[in-house]
Amino acid sequence: MFPINRPRRLRQNPQLRRMVQETILTANDLIYPLFAVPGSSIAKEVVSMPGVYQLSVDKIVEEAKEVYDLGIPAIILFGIPTEKDNDATGAWHDCGIVQKAATAVKEAVPDLVVIADTCLCEYTPHGHCGYLEVGDLAGRVLNDPTLELLKKTAVSQAKAGADIIAPSGMMDGFVTSIRQALDEAGFENTPILSYAAKYASAYYGPFRDAAESAPSHGDRRTYQMNPGNALEALKEVELDIAEGADMLMVKPALSYMDIIWRVKEMTNLPVAAYNVSGEYSMVKAAALNGWIDEKKVTLETLTSFKRAGADLILTYHAKDAVRWLNEVTF
Repeated sequence: MFPINRPRRLRQNPQLRRMVQETILTANDLIYPLFAVPGSSIAKEVVSMPGVYQLSVDKIVEEAKEVYDLGIPAIILFGIPTEKDNDATGAWHDCGIVQKAATAVKEAVPDLVVIADTCLCEYTPHGHCGYLEVGDLAGRVLNDPTLELLKKTAVSQAKAGADIIAPSGMMDGFVTSIRQALDEAGFENTPILSYAAKYASAYYGPFRDAAESAPSHGDRRTYQMNPGNALEALKEVELDIAEGADMLMVKPALSYMDIIWRVKEMTNLPVAAYNVSGEYSMVKAAALNGWIDEKKVTLETLTSFKRAGADLILTYHAKDAVRWLNEVTF
């Protein structure tokens, strides 16, 4: 008679469980998002995102130092300008808020990786990610003219010190356009983290409060993806790889772990997952009501993203997660 296989034997104490744990979450997996605003000594909490703040550049630098000291390797910067216009000037101007923040962080913490979100919705009065069509097609984003703005934005961000350019507007051809612009400007070694599969998700609501970027009319379904589509995501990923993307992102993460898995299966490029604002705020709200254990739920969720195939995780939980990693065992 053959011996009975008993998997529970390897679960009998914390040490055994640690020894055979297949997926290990570490600080190296995490990227911390930050929202930069003009002014000084500003730290304005986002009501719908407890623990997340709009920060002036001096406060961004303080946060960057803390992030680096925790062992988190990277931040991603979003900007809220003083003024908005149809040309999204604040996105690509050399004195734009993201440009100022990137320069200040690199001067203060040169070894921290700075990722610049390369999009236009925070900088336009209508809240859409580029130039809008007029006439019968009013409200639709014009693809090719918008690419010209994205090229200017990416180059200005790289000049300001951004280590990685992360285009997020889901315009057709944005990776190849930005790659050409960066190369021509002498930034051929600056990688592109493409928001390759970005869905038109209901989970973005709190972010739009933080970035002050909610569309004034309509929605973004003509350029962001239908949540019901998976094969389309793989097509978008294939195109971005062919155009020269160095890393790929799936956004959101929690409801799209099947997409993370399928993307990772089809490529050897690093895959990032964005643990978006709505996902964060749901955990925070439940924890504040005493319904869940915030530490355990957060670490379980982040570990599941990595188990699904994510190499990098953009998350507002990053600082807390690093502090908690040694406190919870599975």
